[in-house]
Amino acid sequence: MPRLWDETIEAHRRAVGDAILDAAATLAAEHGLRSVTMSQIAEQTGIGRATLYKYFSDVDAILVAWHERQVRGHLEQLLAIRDRGDAAAEHLNAVLETYALISHEHHGSELAALLHRGEHVARARQHLSDFIRDLLIEGARDGDIRDDVAPDELANYCLHALSGAGSLPSKTAVRRLVAVTLDGLRRRAPK
Repeated sequence: MPRLWDETIEAHRRAVGDAILDAAATLAAEHGLRSVTMSQIAEQTGIGRATLYKYFSDVDAILVAWHERQVRGHLEQLLAIRDRGDAAAEHLNAVLETYALISHEHHGSELAALLHRGEHVARARQHLSDFIRDLLIEGARDGDIRDDVAPDELANYCLHALSGAGSLPSKTAVRRLVAVTLDGLRRRAPK
């Protein structure tokens, strides 16, 4: 019985925490980042302010936690693509396109500008760089990806090249950028 109780309490805490994060993000999107208050979040979530303060110290802490959840979800999405049964070059193509589309969809907002400075973003970027590097190594072994440049440098190239996706006008333009980036990774036939 105590285990069930613990699981029920933990599930309730997760549900309340998720509701708080969702409410804060919704309010920030509707009213602007600087106008969101703890009272609004408590009201939108349907909990008391005292309960809200048991979970988070202030609005910034809530928004950072929300962003960490978003980043974690994006990484899980990219890892799931990487772990499909396709060839490394196909994984790389799908991962880079998905990353670029995520960057395109979430770029430019006041919230994104504030939150992309956090340490969690640096850790996520390093994790992403590492697994792109691993795909590049696999692709080089398969003969599809160039091996005349260090895989870490190529991974860095990919991330920097695709950082421009956020300012592109359409998903079609994002896909063209991915194609150009991938073209720079392909092994060239000797002359």
